[in-house]
Amino acid sequence: MNKLRLPVLGIAAVLSAPAFADNDIEALQKQLDAIKQDYESRISELEKRLEKAEQESKQAPQQEPEIQSVSTEDKPAEIVRGKPKGDRSFNPAISLILDGRYSDFSRDPEEYELPGYMLGGEAGPGEQGFALGHNELVISANADDKFYGRFTAVFAEHDGETELEIEEAFFETLGLDYGLKLKGGRFFSDIGYLNSQHPHQWDFTDAPLIYRGLFGNQLNEDGLQLSWVAPTDLYLSFGSEVLRGASYPISADSNDTVGAYTLFAKLGGDVGASNSWQAGISLLDSDVGERTSEGHGHEEHEEEEHEAIAFSGDSKTWGADFVWKWAPNGNRKQRYLQLQAEYFFRDDDGILSEGEEVGTLVGEQSGWYAQAVYQFMPRWRLGLRYDSLDSSATGSDQELIEEAGLDSGGYKPQRWSLMGDWSNSEFSRFRVQYNRDESSPEVDDQWLFQYILSLGSHGAHRY
Repeated sequence: MNKLRLPVLGIAAVLSAPAFADNDIEALQKQLDAIKQDYESRISELEKRLEKAEQESKQAPQQEPEIQSVSTEDKPAEIVRGKPKGDRSFNPAISLILDGRYSDFSRDPEEYELPGYMLGGEAGPGEQGFALGHNELVISANADDKFYGRFTAVFAEHDGETELEIEEAFFETLGLDYGLKLKGGRFFSDIGYLNSQHPHQWDFTDAPLIYRGLFGNQLNEDGLQLSWVAPTDLYLSFGSEVLRGASYPISADSNDTVGAYTLFAKLGGDVGASNSWQAGISLLDSDVGERTSEGHGHEEHEEEEHEAIAFSGDSKTWGADFVWKWAPNGNRKQRYLQLQAEYFFRDDDGILSEGEEVGTLVGEQSGWYAQAVYQFMPRWRLGLRYDSLDSSATGSDQELIEEAGLDSGGYKPQRWSLMGDWSNSEFSRFRVQYNRDESSPEVDDQWLFQYILSLGSHGAHRY
């Protein structure tokens, strides 16, 4: 700039003079030519440096980019506090879900039953008064550019004793070709819509009645899962699982390597800028070995009466689910409405046994739920849910069927639930819920108060 300033000032001074001599004009022309040559030289030098830098960049070895994990169910990819799952700025990611609750029931929860269903797993309304809920410790990370791993331990309290359970321990492939993904270890099955979600993701404190009756709240197993996302405009995926089936409701023989398999398909898409939807169908086909009633609050009561009655045989469960989400221009921060429904039908064909006593069983169990959750203003939501069940059972020993709790006597359990919650952020939620539970002919008025806090890095929820 200093070199330019002096000639310019000189030019201005000369031009402001009333007259010019020929030698002054010649001197001025020489100065202009010198300035032009100087800047042309500088531009040429900069162009050469830029060209050299571009060539060096092309010749330099390219580092393989870190592959980000994109779940076949998540659109978009899972996010950890704003970072993609593939982000390894902190490896591993550790999170803790704190879940506490207070429950008040008009009936004794230890006497809970669901006519027409053998309760197992975590089935039951829970404990009266203050109690721990589903507290999770999660450790997850990319092992490398090909594999992601996740470990989830659950701490809960039952009958005054703290229980520790390994809920998840699986690997998942990253970046396989052709839209394929392989998962192996212990994981939640992808049958239905709600089953693969962790309880803290649910919009209500407890599971739908059909999940309680068929799966003991949720089905998680050891096995392998293969899924594929089709390269189509609409979201279309297919998958299958082979499962050990050691837990309820499969309870396969411990010597069996495969006790069940599943098939599932999901289809979804957008309707304009404000609406999206997803529909799914699924099948669980299992070879059941001695399925018994062992749910919380039910096992002790049953043992006092008689030896556990077990079902063994072929069991098939079909499911269908549908979800519709609305938010103005896709922005869920202010307002949104989510409609959700699922239907399941199970067909059991085998035998019931109690010690030396054995009888045949042909049983059918079905049920559905529908719910709506509306965020009417930031942080505040209201929800309404309705559950309905049905069942029938026939066999050679009607007394065994009645003792197993599979004879509903024509009664159809149902339940109404009303929920309201407040979230200060996506990492904290406080909820109150009322259930008018007609699982049995005597109505149970249930009040549930719950808090959920998410500490540490935690992935975004699925669709």
